[in-house]
Amino acid sequence: MQLFALGINHHTAPLAMREQLAFDPVRLQQALHDLLRAKPVREAAILSTCNRTELYCAADQACAAADWLAEYHALPPSRIEPYLYTHPQKDAVRHMFRVASGLDSMVLGEPQILGQMKQAARAAEEAGTLGTLLSKLFQRTFSVAKEVRSTTAIGANIVSMAAASVHLSARIFESIAGQKVLFIGAGEMIELCAAHFAGENPKRLTVANRTLERAQALAERFNGDAMRLDELSERLAEYDIVVSCTASQLPIVGLGMVERALKARRHRPMVMVDLAVPRDIEAEVGDLDDVFLYTLDDLGQLVEQGMESRQAAVVEAESIIDDRVQNFLHWMDTREVVPTIRALRDAAERTRRHEVEHALKMIRRGDDPAAVLEALSHGLTNKLVHPPTQALNQAEGEERAEVAQLLSRIYRLHSDN
Repeated sequence: MQLFALGINHHTAPLAMREQLAFDPVRLQQALHDLLRAKPVREAAILSTCNRTELYCAADQACAAADWLAEYHALPPSRIEPYLYTHPQKDAVRHMFRVASGLDSMVLGEPQILGQMKQAARAAEEAGTLGTLLSKLFQRTFSVAKEVRSTTAIGANIVSMAAASVHLSARIFESIAGQKVLFIGAGEMIELCAAHFAGENPKRLTVANRTLERAQALAERFNGDAMRLDELSERLAEYDIVVSCTASQLPIVGLGMVERALKARRHRPMVMVDLAVPRDIEAEVGDLDDVFLYTLDDLGQLVEQGMESRQAAVVEAESIIDDRVQNFLHWMDTREVVPTIRALRDAAERTRRHEVEHALKMIRRGDDPAAVLEALSHGLTNKLVHPPTQALNQAEGEERAEVAQLLSRIYRLHSDN
């Protein structure tokens, strides 16, 4: 069985391509079932986040998941090939360890990716597509990520997307404290952003969500208020800063909606931060004179500037990962020979039982116990030594030398010379 990791991320593909290959969480389990039907895939998991879409597969031969990925999203394979990477076996293991440890993230060392990988594993397990091999790989992945985070400074002084959103907003407004902030969505990323903005004591903090109760629960934590998403068009003009991150497959904030809001605001500037994939805010909004629209890629450029202080920890983290990759590959190699070991033990056990039964018959008929033990030991020795001796006698030329060397190594034989 071979392991494969393939996909696209913020290193290889722009946002416009990443959002085309994102998976709807509601349809993820069905997608996993579809992937397993794309033989020869035996086990599979899908990780789909703002910055990456990756497939983790176990297959008996070369994985056909790349073609499936293009077909699933109704794209020609040639459209995604320039952005796609494929990691087989060792490289796949190393890639997963690095991703979970935050070494491959837009924000070096960010912790959210580990939770997202755990969710990907849970989804695959619930879908029944997580077999023995991938299950073990995910367990090791989480263990390595924990070790990296606890023994290195990879997560120290982390610059998060949430903090970057506040920083970019502060570039436009002298003080966040005098601004009204609207959050669209109520997920983990919005929760993080709300916490960062709340620390700046904005004039007003509002959460908009399809489920009003969920919006209210989040808003109450930060002394804010809530509204339904269908109120957005009428009330958008009230807010100076808008941060959006939902799982919607279509834009929530359109060009016309923003144009009407700007007119009502008499063209006072607005900062809009779109953290969603696919995007929540139509790209054309960024062309408006009084709107400062930032996407994930924009935030990535900002946080990249703060990475230098954490580069020293990367070397240490990479060393840990390299060692753990070798450990996992050794486990895989060991797993491959388990059937042979089991068959060898079964054969030895059959031989043992046969000789013991023969010895018991000799004892029951009154034979001398010492003679019975001697016969038992000779019988066991002859039968256990017979197969390797026969293999050596039947081999010829270079093969005989190879068999002899192998037997010497197995039985730790030493020449008298």
